[in-house]
Amino acid sequence: MNPPETLQGLLSYLEQESQPMIVLDIDYHILAANTAYRRQFGAVERPYLGQPCYRISHGYDVPCDQAGEHCPMRKAFETRGPDRVLHIHHTPRGPEHVNVELRPILDDNQQVVAYVERLSTVRSASARPSAEGLVGRSESFNHALEAVQRVAPSSLPVLLLGESGTGKEMFARAVHEASDRASGPFVVVDCSGLTESLFESELFGYEKGAFTGALARKPGLVETAEGGTLFLDEMGDVPLAMQVKLLRLIESGTYRRVGSVETRQANFRLVAATHKPLEQMVGQGLFRQDLYFRIAAFPIHLPPLRNRLDDIALLAESILARGGRARHPLHLSAEALARMRAYHWPGNIRELRNVLERARLYADDGVIRAKDLPPGMGEAGGAPAFQSIGAIGAIGSIAIHPASAPPPDDETLRAQVRNFHGTRRALAQSLGMSERTLYRRLKALGIA
Repeated sequence: MNPPETLQGLLSYLEQESQPMIVLDIDYHILAANTAYRRQFGAVERPYLGQPCYRISHGYDVPCDQAGEHCPMRKAFETRGPDRVLHIHHTPRGPEHVNVELRPILDDNQQVVAYVERLSTVRSASARPSAEGLVGRSESFNHALEAVQRVAPSSLPVLLLGESGTGKEMFARAVHEASDRASGPFVVVDCSGLTESLFESELFGYEKGAFTGALARKPGLVETAEGGTLFLDEMGDVPLAMQVKLLRLIESGTYRRVGSVETRQANFRLVAATHKPLEQMVGQGLFRQDLYFRIAAFPIHLPPLRNRLDDIALLAESILARGGRARHPLHLSAEALARMRAYHWPGNIRELRNVLERARLYADDGVIRAKDLPPGMGEAGGAPAFQSIGAIGAIGSIAIHPASAPPPDDETLRAQVRNFHGTRRALAQSLGMSERTLYRRLKALGIA
């Protein structure tokens, strides 16, 4: 990128930006960085100028697309346009989820001569053990988190789909916190178990004297969510008779309190969630098709825990830290972790939490061992005798998947690499792990 003053002029422009930004050449090297980047991602012990971005951000020895990740530079080069991706970056504070937006710089012949990369840290999720919020770094978790980051700045309704116990409320809160309504209220409506009359009065509120026992005017949850986000959990349980009123609320942005003739304006962002198959319910006449299309403008599928086995240790450490009842930190033994990774988790994170709460009662020395887990957990053909109420309910509504094999040890992995003749992606799939996890294991063994 010549002459040098062109780079200096670009850097002067980037200095006006409050978000971290860097300039890269076509060979991935960092040419310059603004003050915001140096403050947030730079460190004296980690010189970055002249270094490949994949080494600074990920610790890789090869570009991201060769390590099992999406590389925005490759896409930007092909399209001559911007590309955006969510990555986990190594920072002075440890691994963090970072939104990366990369734009190519073209010369007079429309050839790419450099790139400008904007980075923004995701505050609603952690790639390290955390006492609050979403926690994860597996590929399936990152896909869901990236979808949240995509839709949050818009006003589109969001539909969260996933099995019971996958953390739908926490994802809904992440949508809220990443939106321009973050300073407003986040109001949760549990649609399960509400009768038609109770659902209407809870959602829209009521006037004094509207029915027996209505001794005073009461604002509804729609009014409470003014300027914020309304989260309708278990949307599949909304009574059919109420679905038409809910549709009118979403389409017109208006509602009436029970017992009132006054039309009121609503101002909220809608996020809905369900573990039920709404499309199938539409075909059965159990859910209105027009309402389904209104709430499903941006569906996000949340992964079950059996598809997030790389996150088991991270989630377990976070859950144990959140318990707060142990005098000393609790840890999982290697055998206990292997057993947990080999289990199918029908109750998902809710079941994981209950299993750990039970196991902590037996960990007198601060270590949770395999014997402290429910009988049969992770053993071939075995299933725990202990189940949470949520897990028992989930067993009746979802298919039970066979237990995943525990990850191979180092020597077994070396042998499998020697004897496998397919691609790295095919090898990762055969081992039941993500391509990125396989790359990290191979790098640790010196055979990446």
